[in-house]
Amino acid sequence: MTGKPSPSTAAALERHRQRFEELKGELQQMEFFCKGTVLRRMMRCGKAQCACQKDPAKRHGPYFQWTYNANGKTVTIQLTPETAPIYQAAARQYRKLKAALHRLEKLSATALRQHAKLAQSARRRT
Repeated sequence: MTGKPSPSTAAALERHRQRFEELKGELQQMEFFCKGTVLRRMMRCGKAQCACQKDPAKRHGPYFQWTYNANGKTVTIQLTPETAPIYQAAARQYRKLKAALHRLEKLSATALRQHAKLAQSARRRT
C-alpha cells in the first residue's frame, strides 16, 4: 500500500478544511459584542395610590437593564432608551460568536479524529 489517504478520506478532510475557513470568515464579520441580556421593564413605583400598583398597563417605563454574570455575581446596568439597542445588538453578536465557536469546535474534533486515523494508518503501513 502507498501511504496516501483514500480519495474519500482526503475529500472529507478537504470539505472540513473548507467549512472551517467559512466559519472563520463568519468570525471576521462580527461586530462588537457583550455577554448578557437586555431587559425592557415596566415598573411599579412605591406610591400606594399610584395607578401602577393596580393596573399593569399603567406601570412606569419602559426602563432598560443590561444584566450579565461576572465572577459568579449578577451585574445589572441601567441603560437609556438610546443605548439599549446598541447593547441588544452586542448581546446578539455574542450569541452568534458562541454558536460559531461551538461549530468550529465540533468541526475541529471531527477533522482531528480523521487526521489521527490517517496517522495511525500511515504508521501501520510503514
